[in-house]
Formats: sequence, structure tokens, C-alpha cells
Amino acid sequence: MTAEARLPRSRSVITTCFIAVSALAVAMGVGRFAFTPMLPLMLRDGVISQDAGAWLAASNYLGYLMGALVAGRIALSSTSLMIVSLVCTAIATAAVGGTGEPTAWLLLRFGAGVLSAWTLVATSTWALRELTRANRHWLAGFVYSGVGLGIAIVGLFCIAAVRPGVPAQYLWVELGVLAATISLPPVVLLLLGRSGAEPAVASPGIARSVRPDRRPGGSAGIIICYGLFGFGYILPATFLPALAREIADDPRLFGLAWPIFGIAAAVSTVVVASVFGHFNRLRVWAACHVLMAAGVVLPTIWLSLETIALAALLVGGTFMATTMLGLQEARSRSPDNPTTVLGRMTAAFALGQLAGPLASGALDLLSIEHAAGLRGALQLAAFGLAMSGVALWQFSQTTSDKRILEMSGPASTPTPASSSTPQGFAPSTAERLPVPAAKL
Repeated sequence: MTAEARLPRSRSVITTCFIAVSALAVAMGVGRFAFTPMLPLMLRDGVISQDAGAWLAASNYLGYLMGALVAGRIALSSTSLMIVSLVCTAIATAAVGGTGEPTAWLLLRFGAGVLSAWTLVATSTWALRELTRANRHWLAGFVYSGVGLGIAIVGLFCIAAVRPGVPAQYLWVELGVLAATISLPPVVLLLLGRSGAEPAVASPGIARSVRPDRRPGGSAGIIICYGLFGFGYILPATFLPALAREIADDPRLFGLAWPIFGIAAAVSTVVVASVFGHFNRLRVWAACHVLMAAGVVLPTIWLSLETIALAALLVGGTFMATTMLGLQEARSRSPDNPTTVLGRMTAAFALGQLAGPLASGALDLLSIEHAAGLRGALQLAAFGLAMSGVALWQFSQTTSDKRILEMSGPASTPTPASSSTPQGFAPSTAERLPVPAAKL
């Protein structure tokens, strides 16, 4: 019997949530998004240019894509992969402050992106499995609030850590220390509670064939929409504090955009789990795209601290909800083994978010100002989000029409037990938001 199994169920669930929330806070708040609040500080110090910042962000997102693609092939248990990734994330983050070489920054942020993807995959695999065993799968929304909490913590840390005469590079070292401090308790708990029987992240039976999707239009449409979501959210998620700096040069003011973004993301995961599960999934997803499009385009129409704050709320409050809605919809289309469609969704998302800073950087190569190029990229992203929102709403209508036809068909045709409810969810509680998959 493992140390975790000897604990009372309530204590075991609390421990699981604490470990998962802490791991995701480090992986996403530091490994993935620390560059967002650091960019305006590095620009202020003159150690990086706007176009170089776009390429540096892209290297991290490319690392995330590569990490997501290979995570399922690593022959390590989920807890081992979590431990290795958390420790290396702290080291890679601190190392950015130990060098002033841009090439080294590119490699280190690429590595941090790989590690953040590994931590996300391993944490999801382990935490959702433990919550399912404890019959507490509905707590997955709380687990994924760790992403937003990590973003908020790092944003507040950057505001508090800014001191006269302290260069931005030194703050990278302090961020590495912060990552190590947050990682220490979960790493210790994981080491104490490990058992030799835990399966590897790359499970032997996970590569089985997937039944073809028989819903109208298959999964291609939602995969494209999910890719446009990646392209749409990543630009404000990278440049919001930098946009705020164009209005107010005080880090205590322009730095507030990122904590607002993170808090909205953390709250939205809990709301999705407790409220949105009672509505049509595709229509909620469509609404999230439209709200996010409004947040993305708003600073290009009127740039002020108020619009930056509102954009942070709109984008931050929908990006984690959209992530959970999209993955749940994909999973429901291949319930027996969702691995293939989830992999395609993840790849489309990663390619979309990689294209965001690349588009901004490419526009900088033209004979236009950086601000004009960024506005153009944001408007393009907002257009893609709005159009994909319309498409998702149409998909929901097509699906609803098909269900009506099925319900009005001959009485001799039985309805499969696994079919979805009129609300867009399967009868099983396990199909409600967020994704409490037994296998990832």
C-alpha cells in the first residue's frame, strides 16, 4: 500500500489537487508565460528589441509544440516526468538571467516550452487518474486553475520585484528561485508517495485505432477552430503588458495587466466546471471565441489602461474555458480512444499559437512601425476568432438538427446508450466539463 493510499480519501484528494495546481502554476506561469510580464521590463532596459521579443516568444511556443508531440513517447512514469520537468524548468528559467547572449535565450526558452508541455501532460495524466479513482473528477476544474494562478503569481512577482537599479536579467534568476520554491513541496510529496506500479506516460495500449467520427462534418471543423483559437489568444497573452507600457511606463501600472489575465483564467476554470456544463458545449465555445475576439481587437481601436484591463479580463477569462471546452468536444467525438483527435487538436493549437508571434515578427520586417504591425496581427487574430465562433455556432445547429431527426425516426431504431443529451453532453457525468479522461 502506497503512502498516498494510506491517507484518508479527503486528505488524498487535497494532496492531489495541491500537487497538480502547484505543478501547473510552475509549468505555465513560469515555463510558458514568464516572458510576457518580463518583455516590457527587458524592453525598458534595452536588452531586447520588439521584433527580437516576438521571435523569442515563438521559440518557447515551438518548444511547447515539440514537447507535446513527444510527451506520450517518453518511457517515464507521470510522477517521474513531473519531477524532472519541474526541476529543469527552475534551472532553465534562472539560466536566462545568467547570460546576455540572445542565442542562448532562444535555446533556454525553447527548452522551457518543451518542459512546460511535459509537465502539463504528466500532471493531467496523474491528477485526473487520481481524482477519478477518488470519484472526485469534478475537481479537475480546480486543478486547471493552477494555470491562471501561476500567471497571476508571476505577474504580481514581477511588479513587486522591480526595484531601482535592478536589471531585468536579474529578475530571471529570481523567477527561477520562485519556480524552485513553488516546486519543492509537490516534488517532495511526489517522491514520498511514489509506487513502483505506476504506469508510464507512454502507455502501451494508447495508440490503438480510433473509431471514425460520425458527427456532421467530422472533427476537421473543430480542429481548425481550435487552431484559430491558438492564433487568436496568443498575441494578447504575449504582448498585453508591452501594450500597457506604451501608455504608462511605471511597471506597477503596466504590469497589472498580467495578474488580471491570470486571475480571470483561474476563476473561469471553476466556472466552466460548475456552470457551463449545463449548456450546449459548442455554443458556449462559440460565445467564448466571440468574447475573446472583442478582447483582442479592443486595444487596436482604443488604447488605454482601461481597455487593456478589459482585454485581459475578456481573453484571460475565456482562454482556459475554451481549452477545456475544445478538448471535451474532441473527446466526445471519439469516446473509446480519443488519443488521435486530441493529438490533432493539440497540434493545431500549438501551430496556431506559434503563428501568432511569427506573424507579428514578420510584419515588423515590413516598412511599418512595430505598433502598426502588432495592431494588424491583433485584428487578423480577432477576425479569425469571430469567424470560428460563427462556424462553431453553425456546427452546434447542425448537430442539434441531426439529433432531432434521430429522435423523430422510426421507433424500431434504438438510440445508442452512449449518445449525447440534447444539452450536448453524454449522459455519463464523466462527460461533463472539464475533461476527466481516464487516459490522456
